Amino acid sequence: MKKRLLAILLALALLLGTAGCGAKEAQPSSQAKPETKSGNMAITMYLWDKTMTRELTPWLEQQFPNIDFTFVVGYNTMAYYTDLTNRGAEMPDIITCRRFSLNDAAHMSDQLMDLSQTEIVGTFYSSYIENNRETDGGIRWLPMCAEVDGYIANLDLFEQYHIPIPTNYEEFVAAIDAFEAVGIKGFSTDWRSDYTCLETMQGNSIPLLMSMDGTMWRREYESETEDGQVGLDDKVWPQVFTRYEQYLKDIRVQPEEAEYRFANVSGPFLEGKLAMMRGTANDCTIAHDRNGINCAMLPYFGETAEDNWVLTYPMCQLAVAKHVEQDAAKKAAIMDVLSAIFSEEGQRHMASGAAVLSYNRTVNIEPNESLQYVQTCMDSNHLYMRLASTEFFSISKDVVQKMLAGEYGAKEAYEDFNTQLTSTKNDDPAEVIITQQTAYPYTFGEHGSPAASSLMNTMRAGMGDDIAIGYSNVVSSPVFTGDYTEQQLKWLMTFKTIAYQGEYTGAEVQRIMEWLVNVKEDGSNPIRHYNNIPVTSGMEYTITDNGDGTYTLDSITMDGKPLDEDTVYTVLLLGEDSYMENEIYCNCPMPEDLKAKREEQNVGEYNSYDCMLDSVRACGQLIAPTDYVTIRR
Repeated sequence: MKKRLLAILLALALLLGTAGCGAKEAQPSSQAKPETKSGNMAITMYLWDKTMTRELTPWLEQQFPNIDFTFVVGYNTMAYYTDLTNRGAEMPDIITCRRFSLNDAAHMSDQLMDLSQTEIVGTFYSSYIENNRETDGGIRWLPMCAEVDGYIANLDLFEQYHIPIPTNYEEFVAAIDAFEAVGIKGFSTDWRSDYTCLETMQGNSIPLLMSMDGTMWRREYESETEDGQVGLDDKVWPQVFTRYEQYLKDIRVQPEEAEYRFANVSGPFLEGKLAMMRGTANDCTIAHDRNGINCAMLPYFGETAEDNWVLTYPMCQLAVAKHVEQDAAKKAAIMDVLSAIFSEEGQRHMASGAAVLSYNRTVNIEPNESLQYVQTCMDSNHLYMRLASTEFFSISKDVVQKMLAGEYGAKEAYEDFNTQLTSTKNDDPAEVIITQQTAYPYTFGEHGSPAASSLMNTMRAGMGDDIAIGYSNVVSSPVFTGDYTEQQLKWLMTFKTIAYQGEYTGAEVQRIMEWLVNVKEDGSNPIRHYNNIPVTSGMEYTITDNGDGTYTLDSITMDGKPLDEDTVYTVLLLGEDSYMENEIYCNCPMPEDLKAKREEQNVGEYNSYDCMLDSVRACGQLIAPTDYVTIRR
């Protein structure tokens, strides 16, 4: 595909000059809210990941038939929302983010509602909601139910070798030594992951971090300003690194483990070659249910059983845009939506089967069997919410990797971490790829989403294909005017997926579209939300809204003429298969013969980001949208 692109670039330069890649332009589309059913409230909710669409978003639509939701799969970083606000975009009504800290979110406070006086806040345990209280007393972010992080133990191995389940740190180390003596690795984890470095460092010192000094330091750090950066303190954090240095020795970590990813650890664990690994309660449940491993979660161990703690982190944090306060009816509707989300039923749908704990006093989610060995921690409220600012993730990985390599001891690690935490951020500005001259809204209008159409038109033109089809979610924001760096262009596209390019007859294109639109015989619906309607370029299609959340494909045309069944077209396919095919999402597998043909045309490592970036460079702009879909009602 890359060789083909180079040839296309030359042809484009000769044919188009500075005009950019050509496309038939749609009529101007306003930045209005999406069309709604008669009298319905329109609410936009940005999701940190597609996992929220498993059970939560369909359930919300069922609970609130008089609300028209737009669910946008965005990105799990505050930087994404910062970019939106810096471009002058209106904040979505409800936003979510998993990688979160008050430190990262401080600059957004004036754009978010203060929820501190709402009934919802009163349902939380004070010790957890206080982590989200700002210096002015406001609470603008609410933590969703907690993922549980700790050690996953293969109970069968412990029983087979008559090794006691550890109840404190000394016994944890003794268990590792006992397994090593019989040729089984006692403990290992995916050190390449930044979250593993962050969580093991904090997990091994939770009593210190939850002490008065530790709590005061965290509050100061979370409240820092741009001109008043807060470094590590000289009371708690030197002890954290001293404990961590000893921990790395005690677990017998080897240099090659520094490169381990999750698969390098989960494989040996499932094969009975590894006794313990770091993971979540959900990982533990999967190992039990899918692989038949008798396993359970263990806490981060203290000197005694009373010092043991469970590390947790919210599945996401939710906030509401401040502009919602201007509309009393909308504010009331969103408060109802939040109440539903944080109810027991809502949190169960959010978890969608994962083992979680709730931060809310009014919610009773029974711990599953995998949490039996951390029950004492839960009963004594020994639940620690990780400190997860963006800089803590990156610095933790950098420093821990150097400790694993033997470059740093505790003193050097502390000093470097502190230096990086307080250093002035003077990163060189990222290269500007394009300066976009025309803006296109995200919102789904009469003939689809202009932003999504612009993106697909650009990629089809850049790749030189007759047709491009994007399925599942395509874009995560409007197309803005102004400069775009590589990262900002990536944020425009919802997913990084495999890019497929091949030749299909008109009849095969028809079948692909039927797969993406029509309800299947078993009732599976590939369009769970209207913004999942396929985005096409080079062809237009008409569908019928059946009025029950399903659609039917009516016709496909190219330049107003019916698609010819016998003509062979070059087609670019972009989308996330797991969203379409997995039973917990749309449950609509691609027809086997079409999938086999598509796989034969897999372009390898060339993914949708590569395709988009190369196409934007080729065209010089994100080109004009077209009217790609007409919906009959």
